[in-house]
Parts: sequence; structure tokens; C-alpha cells
Amino acid sequence: MDDLLSEKEQLEQMRAWWSEYGRYVIAGIVIAVGLLVGFNQYKSSKLEAQIAASKMYETLAEHVTDGDLDKAEAVADDLAINYANTTYAAQSKLAMARLYMDKNRDQDAADILRELLALSGNDDLKHIGRLRLARILLYQDKAQDVVDLLGEQNREAFAALNSEMLGDAYLALGRIEDAGDAYRKALSDPSPVPTIDRALVQMKLADLPPVSTAAAAAGAPDPVVEPHAEMDMEESAAVAPAAGAVEEAGTTE
Repeated sequence: MDDLLSEKEQLEQMRAWWSEYGRYVIAGIVIAVGLLVGFNQYKSSKLEAQIAASKMYETLAEHVTDGDLDKAEAVADDLAINYANTTYAAQSKLAMARLYMDKNRDQDAADILRELLALSGNDDLKHIGRLRLARILLYQDKAQDVVDLLGEQNREAFAALNSEMLGDAYLALGRIEDAGDAYRKALSDPSPVPTIDRALVQMKLADLPPVSTAAAAAGAPDPVVEPHAEMDMEESAAVAPAAGAVEEAGTTE
């Protein structure tokens, strides 16, 4: 009899508890399901955005190859506005900078590379853009701007390229000792995969004028730096091609 009363009491307690807290349990379940559905939809939309941006970037690359500036600008603007958070928006700025240089519009190239540097994330792409901007600044006889741009950069994967570019800037400024130090630092890079043309850097180092004649050489014309030189070396330092971003979006988020 006591056991029966105990079971009845337990049942009444459960009913009372459910009456008081049941709506919170149901609400919690509904919220959890809603969050799960929302998260899955968010991942799906991110993947769809990456795929759409990838297709647009392929179209942009075709226009860049064809030298069609107007069409390339239209696609690049669309990527910047509607897919700003994708890797392809960042890569489109690198592509447009190259096309601008092909059209002898070096200031437009510099401006769009600065837009790339202002983006969040994409650190490796941004450093490629930083090096290309530095090369354009040298082309524009703005060697001090190159020193200001690269002087505080210490990203290991780009250390040799960074040092070589600084050496070119120091040489243009007549800072021969600093140029030699920068070239030697580039040559001492221990990376098993070279990112610089070591023979070329050796030649630059060997061709430096003696420090005692640096003051006399300061009045000489600055060497012309070809902005497209060594672009392939910069690309080899990037961690992954753009096509991998779609797979990454579908597996890591």
C-alpha cells in the first residue's frame, strides 16, 4: 500500500513538474532544432556563394587574358560588392592590378592593391599584393614608400622576397650598406623551396657600388624596376590556389 502511494506521489510530482516547466523544455527543443537548421542553411549558403564567386572569377580571368578591361572591371566590381567575403574577391584585385599594369595604368594598379590590403583575412594573398604594390612603387620612383610598406613585415614564407625588394628600395635610395644587408638576408633564407632567383640576387649584391662611392652615386638615375618581374616567384609562395577555396568551404566551416 505504501509502495502504491509512493508511485502515485511520484506521478503527481512529475505531472506538477511538467505543468510548471514543460513549456520551457519544449521551447528549448524548438530553439535547438531551429539553430541546427539555421546553421546548416548558413553553411549551404556559404558554399553556394563560394561556387558562384568561383564561376565569376573564371569569367574575370578570361577577360584579363583577353585584355578586355571594361568587362573585367564589371565582373571585379560585382565580386567586390556581392562576394566581398570570399577569397575570389581578393584574388580578383590581384588580377585587375596585373591588367591595369598591362594597360600602363600603374596608379590604378596601385590603388586596387591597396584595396586588397584593406580587406580582412587572406593574409597570404595580401602579402603577394603587398609585394606587387612595392614593385609598382619602385617603378614610380617611390623607394621610401617601399621601405615604409615592407619594413615591418616578417612573414616567414615571404621573407626572402621581402628582403630582396627592400634591397632594391635601399639601393634606389643610395643606402648601399642597407641594400647589401637586405640582399644577404634574402640569400640566407633557409627555406627548402626557393622563392627568389638566387643567381639574380647574387648579381645584385655583387654589382653594389663601394660604400665610399655611394654619395657620388646618389645623383645617378634610379634603376628602372620592371613591375612584372618575378611575379611567378611571388605566386609560388601562396599557400593554395583559388580553386581549393570551394572544397575548403564545404569541409571546414
